[in-house]
Amino acid sequence: MDELRERDPEELVQPIILRIDKEDPSTEDEGLSAVSRAAVIAYLQDPHNPDWQRWASQAFAKSVRRANPKMFAKVLEMFPEQMVSEVGKAQAVGLPPLPAANLPKLIAKLQVSGTELPKSDEILNAKVSIAVNDSLEMSTGKAAAQCAHALFAWLTDSDGQGIEEWLKVQAPVGIRHLSRQEFDALSHKASGPVIQDAGRTEIEPGSTTAFVYIQES
Repeated sequence: MDELRERDPEELVQPIILRIDKEDPSTEDEGLSAVSRAAVIAYLQDPHNPDWQRWASQAFAKSVRRANPKMFAKVLEMFPEQMVSEVGKAQAVGLPPLPAANLPKLIAKLQVSGTELPKSDEILNAKVSIAVNDSLEMSTGKAAAQCAHALFAWLTDSDGQGIEEWLKVQAPVGIRHLSRQEFDALSHKASGPVIQDAGRTEIEPGSTTAFVYIQES
């Protein structure tokens, strides 16, 4: 979740919709991975869209919204060209940047705050993984937005090394929850920027939240 308390009407935001099935929910890590992948899949579908450049020059704002299965299906009907990111039981779809003050009604009415999924004792492993600063006790929605920031920043800041191979194997993304001490210790191995939150929701400004690292074989 990365909803701003006050948005510039001209600001663009990337909505990412996470399917939440209360009867048969995914794990939190499946949700974090699915949302992160959805953010970059949307970009890779149309990287030359000028709205991506304008969005990137602003605040990289993302809005992770939850939808029940019925509403998620309606979102896919509205945006049939967008690819769905699936990880385990989790499904998410990323949209191209849209005006924050003028989101489609269907998207605008989807809930942002309070998104939570059950924890899992199993570690979701992949060569490309995202470290999450667990000491911040972020909600699933907030953590998902931070993971998406981290993966997107890694992808767009990369010199391309390893990206093609990652995409060829369907772009798996692992998740590791770390204590503050573990997070800081591993950050020197980050393969992309260590994300610092603006502090608009849930956590203090400047808090370091997530980063991508490449797990050694």
